[in-house]
Amino acid sequence: MSFIDNIITRAKADKKTIVLPETMDDRVLGAAEKIVNEDVANVILIGNKEEILEKNSSLNKCVIIDPIEDSVLTDELTLKLYDLRKEKGLSEEEARKLLTEDYMYFACMLVKTGRADGVVSGACHSTANTLRPALQIIKTKENCKLVSAFFLMVVPDCQYGSNGTFIFADSGLVQDPTSEELAYIANSSADSFELLVQDKARVAMLSHSSMGSAKHELVDKVVNGVNLAKEMYPKLEIDGELQLDAAIVPEVANSKAPNSKVAGHANVLIFPNLDAGNIGYKLVQRLAKAEAYGPITQGIAAPINDLSRGCSVDDIVGVVAITCVQAQG
Repeated sequence: MSFIDNIITRAKADKKTIVLPETMDDRVLGAAEKIVNEDVANVILIGNKEEILEKNSSLNKCVIIDPIEDSVLTDELTLKLYDLRKEKGLSEEEARKLLTEDYMYFACMLVKTGRADGVVSGACHSTANTLRPALQIIKTKENCKLVSAFFLMVVPDCQYGSNGTFIFADSGLVQDPTSEELAYIANSSADSFELLVQDKARVAMLSHSSMGSAKHELVDKVVNGVNLAKEMYPKLEIDGELQLDAAIVPEVANSKAPNSKVAGHANVLIFPNLDAGNIGYKLVQRLAKAEAYGPITQGIAAPINDLSRGCSVDDIVGVVAITCVQAQG
């Protein structure tokens, strides 16, 4: 069974309710149809019901909420959003405007009030527009120091990682993490890997250097991140700094990092900054024809996940299934 088939099977076993707010995008509507037809999740669509069903009549299997027409619900959510944000200067009128004009705010309020378990958005909106409402309304998990994002990569015909499956982090959110932030990202990513892949996480902090082969302040940042992670999370299997080949190829690891238990066997790859992470996942996706699911967020109190604006219908279905499993976890 493939990785995503396993995730979909797990999603079906304990169905969750996921909000898809981008009903203006035909890919989202196509994904919603597939999700309900295959019984992966319960789906809430936000938008004008008549317009949505005119595009795809089979979506009457979904719950469709129009923030303008469903005035009783919108009134309730307006008061709750106002109460949440009034200390930040949000007026009741501004709260209503956000809910009726920016469906991501409405979606997050459905999660906040227990009507849904998660949200998937980003097919036609930026990461900032997707995550800003989540951070304002849902907020971070208890005891979580940092919200970050990863791509779950499934590489065909690959003997490395966990049968070709990896987490690449941070590949979608934190632009230039400090050493301490790298440690937080490493720990969150290991937890995410073990939840989703159901295998032991082995974390490599990546660099252009392996175990002191180069001297530079950028290398120092990664080395310090490894040391902090080992100190803060003593059960975490982590090592670095490691070049990519030393991290995943046993033969190279034997030469460049012979004393490391992680080198040559890493399945969670922590990149030194967002440039490297974003470039890395897209190279693997396009050149190795890997499946790339994400950016998946970690550290928010409920699963609120972003999509690449180049996503396909199947990509959206996959991220919805992942969101369900996160909600189960």
